[in-house]
This record gives sequence, structure tokens and C-alpha cells, in this order.
Amino acid sequence: MKTLECRIDGGARIEVTVSRLVIAGWAGRDAHDVEHHIRELEALGVKRPASVPTFYKVASALLTTEGAIDVVGAHSSGEVEVVLIQTASDGLLVGIGSDHTDRRVESYDVAVSKQMCAKPVSAALWRYADVAAHWDSLIARSWRIDGDADPALYQEGTLARLLRPDELIERGFSAAAMPRGSAMFCGTQAVLGELSAGAGYELELHDPILGRSLWHRYRVDALTHVE
Repeated sequence: MKTLECRIDGGARIEVTVSRLVIAGWAGRDAHDVEHHIRELEALGVKRPASVPTFYKVASALLTTEGAIDVVGAHSSGEVEVVLIQTASDGLLVGIGSDHTDRRVESYDVAVSKQMCAKPVSAALWRYADVAAHWDSLIARSWRIDGDADPALYQEGTLARLLRPDELIERGFSAAAMPRGSAMFCGTQAVLGELSAGAGYELELHDPILGRSLWHRYRVDALTHVE
């Protein structure tokens, strides 16, 4: 179980407690886009999934709103994803996060790789009800950060590329609504270029209809061996 200090964007601070965390993989609507992502990972040695979408259960303790995460080695990378969180008092909320994944482990066991790294998520959240009607217009972006160079655009796409929340919820939880205290990462956008590790990532969920964005930025600290 993980409790996060969050806030409804532009409103009051709240505590969000998550006891169940699910990562949705291969969640694209278009078969061509899904195939593109499968091939991206095949190039790294990742086996094709038996079916799509696929849902991975991971420890809720991995969720973090902190500005840095620790990883082992230099072979992990981020993936921008919308995060749905079902709360007891504030209903279904929306954040922007990163399914940060160990790519070396992913090459031989995807489920284990999902458990290897912390999962950053924005402290600012939106109410799902405020964006449900124009969900497909929302834009998810990420930038890779390396040293003193300007952040490089790494991923960008509308949520129209991904399965809608109601379908993901029904297939991932076998229910019409997410259970209270659950969270789900809802699939990522194709990488612009090649999958690559960065010293950090910046994430944005932009709402062009209401003219606002959710942001999160985090640093990746590689743990070193003690001699």
C-alpha cells in the first residue's frame, strides 16, 4: 500500500492511498501502432506478448511523486503514460506518469522488469469527469534529459491512439469501474527514434480543450557497486 500527497489541479491537497497497481501493456487502438511498439522491444530482445493488451500487477509501493528515482545500472528508460487512480472520496482521478522499466530484465521477463523500477506520477491530478468527454484530444508527451543539453522530445501522441479507459478498466479489472484504492498505467506512446536511457525525463499531459497541462519531471540516479 502506498499513500501519496497529491492535489486536485488548482484545488485542495489530498492524500491518495493505492493498494493495487496495474500496468497496461500493448494498449494501442491501432494494430499498426501496437506492432510498431512490439518491434521496438523485439529489437531489445523482448519476446512478443501472447495477447494484447496485457495487464501486469506490480507493487503499489513503487508509486512515487518524488523528483528522483534510483535504478540499477544504465539500462532502464521511461515511458509516458496516463495514470488512473480510483479514490474513496474524490472519485476517479487522472495523472501523468512514467512506466520506468529495466530494459535488460525486460529482454527475458517482462513481468519482472515492471517490478524493478519505481513508477513516477504527478502530484497534481485532474478529475476524470472533467476530461472524459474530450479524452481522445488529450496529448501525452515526454522529453529525455541528458546532462546540460536541452530536453529532447522523446514521445508525443494523443490518447486517441490508446484504448479508452472504460475498455481498459473492464479488461484489466473485470469490472465496469476500478476498485477503490486501485491505480492503472494506461499504455504509452511510440518513441520518436530509438528506445534509449536518459539521465531524467519530463512528462506532460496537455488538455487543448481546457488549455491546461499536468507536468512531472524526475531524475534517474544509477546505483553503483560498493567496492
